[in-house]
Amino acid sequence: MDKQLQSLADEIQAASGNIVADMHLTDVRILDVYTETVYPGSMVIKNGKIVAINPSWSVQAKQVFDGQGMLAVPGFMDAHVHIETTLLTPEALASVTVPWGTTTMFVDAMEIANVLGIKGLKALLNNTANLPFRIFMEVPSRVPTAPGLETTGGILGVEEVDQLMDDEMAVSLGELDPSKVLEIKEEYLRKILSAKRRNKICNGHAIGLDWDQLNIYATAGLSDDHESVSYEELAERLRLGIRALIREGSTERNANRLISGVLKHHLPTEDLLFCTDDKHVNDIAAEGHISYNIQRAIDLGMDPIKAIKIGTINAARHFRIDHLLGALSPGKFADIVLLKDLTHIRPEYVFKGGLLVAANGKLNREITGDYPDFLKSTVTLSPELCPSVLSVPAEGNKAKVRVINLYPDQIINFATEEWLDVVDGVITVNVGDDVLKLSVIERYGKNGQVGSAFVRGFKLKSGALASSVSHDHHNIVTVGTNDQDMYIAAGELDKCQGGFVAVDNGVVKGILPLPIGGLMSCDPANKVMQEIDALNRVVRDMGSELPSPFMSLSFVSLPTVPELGLTDKGLISVKDHRIISLVVG
Repeated sequence: MDKQLQSLADEIQAASGNIVADMHLTDVRILDVYTETVYPGSMVIKNGKIVAINPSWSVQAKQVFDGQGMLAVPGFMDAHVHIETTLLTPEALASVTVPWGTTTMFVDAMEIANVLGIKGLKALLNNTANLPFRIFMEVPSRVPTAPGLETTGGILGVEEVDQLMDDEMAVSLGELDPSKVLEIKEEYLRKILSAKRRNKICNGHAIGLDWDQLNIYATAGLSDDHESVSYEELAERLRLGIRALIREGSTERNANRLISGVLKHHLPTEDLLFCTDDKHVNDIAAEGHISYNIQRAIDLGMDPIKAIKIGTINAARHFRIDHLLGALSPGKFADIVLLKDLTHIRPEYVFKGGLLVAANGKLNREITGDYPDFLKSTVTLSPELCPSVLSVPAEGNKAKVRVINLYPDQIINFATEEWLDVVDGVITVNVGDDVLKLSVIERYGKNGQVGSAFVRGFKLKSGALASSVSHDHHNIVTVGTNDQDMYIAAGELDKCQGGFVAVDNGVVKGILPLPIGGLMSCDPANKVMQEIDALNRVVRDMGSELPSPFMSLSFVSLPTVPELGLTDKGLISVKDHRIISLVVG
């Protein structure tokens, strides 16, 4: 009898009471997501799976865990997340997400893939079996995100996507932005078909689409979207069979508005899911992970059981793994969260596969990962880089330029056209009106290109910030009041192989190294959080009022989020998907 067959036979025997179980979880109130009821009982666990609930026979188990009358709910699921933007390795991330009850993440590791291709992606996800949470892979569909409009370190073509789709971790094709579908680009249609042939879904990124465009998107087979910022957008997607992910990240604060709309209009919740997308570790530690989304829904007036279903069984059904996860029923993995009550989502105990992995807000054991050296050597700036390369030349005394304007709690932006002074043949910033210089510097040692533009929203009074996290190309992005500090900031990131840095008057005021792909720290979560807090204080002293300035900086260069993006090749009109002139007229 092979191992798989033996395991199933043992589970059936344990379900019959004929052999000793691994665990008996007693005295709990079980939340049943199928009938939306709560009932008292116990669960018998074997091989990491629930094999019996409230058996009539006397249970023999290696371990008995007294639930003390607590509420047992399924482990929470993040339906779409880029682990890299937490700034932590999966191992370090576990210490902040698992105690909040997240036992499953659907991960689109497109960030590391844009830096190092399939080799980097596999290196990042090489230790999943030892993690106290489950990872399912959303196979990155757009590496690079904007071919021809940006320089990246890695590429995932159709062949690589096919290879990854066959991995047992893969459950979907990762988010695909509209231009790839609306313009009928063959490469991306082949990637969609790669998922469909394997009966796997395709994730969407339907930002800014109108009704007619959403029709096309749905026709192509894109089955969800996490970019709704208004109730009207969410409702349109649901009407066309596109499931809506309610996102609450660090700079994408969508939960309040979307959930309020759902409740106001008495919308069914079966086709809603929760995700974080991009959330810094400090925010997770302070307010929660998917637990936060669930708590916000409850606080806004949603029935607690329905809120928990959005964060559990809805996600499992969407990704077609509800035979494995999402409910507390026989045959499914024993991923269980114990709560004191339904209205306060603060886990007391968290189990993954019947093993206690977190208790009283702390992970049971520290987990470390081993990452190869090639992941830590990804920043190579051109030797010709100098402050003057960042400047924008112009004739006359004034120049009319396009300015990127930030929304404080969103990743979308809007464009304005404004006059700036020209001094010594170079367009200058206007610190008083918060119009600062923004530059993207190619960091893979390929061409040394630099794109520069202007941005409003950072409110720096002096100095510069720089980051090697810049979606999705992850070149160096820097914003500042002067070219010299911006140049120094970029050079510091070259020295430490990536990270966040603040420079003022030529002095490095704070730095957070992120050497793994220029995206993630090698350090434990607590140390990273302390360093981010210190760095954010420095940025506030420099004048910025943004709650997550480096998260905002990392998204301002994205060439697929309206209205404008900036890459090393220049200013991008997102709607037209082309490079446009910075200077108007």
